[in-house]
Amino acid sequence: MTPEHRETLEQTALEVRKDVVRMIGVARSGRLDSALSLVDLLTYLYWEVLRVDPDRPRDPGRDRFLLSKGRGCPALYAVLSRRGFFPREELWSFRRLGALLQGYPEVGRVPGVEAPGGSMGMGLGLAVGLSLALRLDGFPSRVFCLLGDGELQEGAVWEAALSASVRRLGHLVALVEANEHHEEGPWKAVKGIEPIRRKLEAFGWEVLDAEGHDMEKLEEAFCGLREDREAPMAILLRTQTGKGVSFAEEGRGGDRGLSREDVDRALSELEVRGGGTGDA
Repeated sequence: MTPEHRETLEQTALEVRKDVVRMIGVARSGRLDSALSLVDLLTYLYWEVLRVDPDRPRDPGRDRFLLSKGRGCPALYAVLSRRGFFPREELWSFRRLGALLQGYPEVGRVPGVEAPGGSMGMGLGLAVGLSLALRLDGFPSRVFCLLGDGELQEGAVWEAALSASVRRLGHLVALVEANEHHEEGPWKAVKGIEPIRRKLEAFGWEVLDAEGHDMEKLEEAFCGLREDREAPMAILLRTQTGKGVSFAEEGRGGDRGLSREDVDRALSELEVRGGGTGDA
């Protein structure tokens, strides 16, 4: 990756973060902490990895991305809009009654959304079924499913993980956001799930590690996805909840929404960290 290309991706991620702050500010509702931690990964995925075409969002041969961690959907919506799946103006009616973009992803309603999200632990099972269906239909499409590490406390995740291994779903990739945090705080204080890597390997998965906020490290990880792989792959992504906004990083970016002062502070911090003014 050239320095210029990395800077372009980082600038795109910065603008996505600002969109996330604005849409949650307008809605006075939404999980800022959960959304901001996903932005760098989603930016890299949608500009560098996924074989998708915004002009043909239902192309049967496309790759699929499923957001199991549904409360992070503001980041997905902001990325989809900048990628051209729907007008950016739709972001400003987030969570409004009757609007396109609601508090959790809705398949069949939002262009680019492949599956519903929000019920913790359900996404990987959906991804397994989708991957099987694509194989039966003769499509080489890849299926990517993003989970929060707190979701690994759900037994359904491990049932799906076993099924993926037994069925040798080599085109399935689980992206596990490893920030050791969920809605109730650090998951270690609720129910420990380590060692994640060894557990997934014991279930027959190949496992990689990556820094979830570094474009070059993300490139290294995704370059390791061989097309001839037979085992499912998991990438453990080290992330920071609320990345980019200090009060969200400190755990104060929950579902209470943002005041005008919060929005101004967050945008100001993002400008300083991003080193530029960006677009409106």
